[in-house]
Amino acid sequence: MKKRAQFDKVSLSFETPKGRLNVVEDVSYDINDGDFIAVIGPSGCGKTTMMSMLAGFQKPTTGKVLFDGRPVAGPGPERGVIFQEYGVFPWLTVKQNIAFGLTLNANHVPTAERDAICDHYLGLMGLSDFANSYPKHLSGGMRQRLAIARAYAVKPQFLLMDEPFGALDAQSRSNMQNLLLKVLETEGKTVMLITHSVEEAIYLASRIVVVTARPARIKEIIDVPFAYPRDESIQERPEFAELRSHIRQLVMDEYRAQQAQMRPVSFSE
Repeated sequence: MKKRAQFDKVSLSFETPKGRLNVVEDVSYDINDGDFIAVIGPSGCGKTTMMSMLAGFQKPTTGKVLFDGRPVAGPGPERGVIFQEYGVFPWLTVKQNIAFGLTLNANHVPTAERDAICDHYLGLMGLSDFANSYPKHLSGGMRQRLAIARAYAVKPQFLLMDEPFGALDAQSRSNMQNLLLKVLETEGKTVMLITHSVEEAIYLASRIVVVTARPARIKEIIDVPFAYPRDESIQERPEFAELRSHIRQLVMDEYRAQQAQMRPVSFSE
């Protein structure tokens, strides 16, 4: 299977007033074409930094981040990014938001084709009735659907998702997970998901990368034993519960290690 992305002995650190801070340390793993990778670990461990390097927003201090065999030099249209805070333009309508990336030089398509692409994703995401509405008139879940539609519209080869459902209530989050699985079934894509939810990681991903407390290192890479397509019934299976317990323990061990390293701060400091 084709390697879509690679982390090759990647480390990232930067100077602070208190000295050098190591954020990611000696990380190596491959992401194959069609993989759905979920990255999970304690809060502040460096998960988002790993995604940011693959997106081209940051560069490693040492090692290489590769996409299609070439070093990542910066952001590119072949890598779509979906952020936790929706990332939609409030001054554009829903349809204009979806069309935005299609008007840029790197992705420019004729008007008729652009309209057809927008209409396709409006329908797929259940947003057709809101095509001329502005984001402020949408619920949180609808705005995240819009963000996914906009990312898909430019046909990236790889989708990077940074806790995309973290701000949603439980029911909206569940609905969005199911919608994402449906879209992936019809549209495909290689995906890297950053999440704090063990259940979300197991439900959506084909592989889970568990990372340590900062600096982020690979603690364990786990193959998820459920075939696609999936539905919520897999969450009732014993294998799901066993895997959830195992990953929770891995993350909790790192959280405890993180807490043990924290030095109490006195008010006199």
